[in-house]
Amino acid sequence: MCVAAPMKVIEIEGDIIRAELGGMTKEANLAIVDERPELGDYVIIHAGFALHRIDPEEAKITLALWKEMGVIDEIPD
Repeated sequence: MCVAAPMKVIEIEGDIIRAELGGMTKEANLAIVDERPELGDYVIIHAGFALHRIDPEEAKITLALWKEMGVIDEIPD
């Protein structure tokens, strides 16, 4: 099973972003994203692509559930 992760955008360079979750960073391509993110936005990343930008409150709800299940240690700011 594959899970797409909500990650916070920390760097943007052209069509590539770097996003962070729990101290881990990933690069993702923006080629298929529906709404181009800005620094600090949350995006859903899967298989090296940002799929879409999500509301920060929605991201925090998802991350709180992941924390409760023990998937992550802490909820990012």
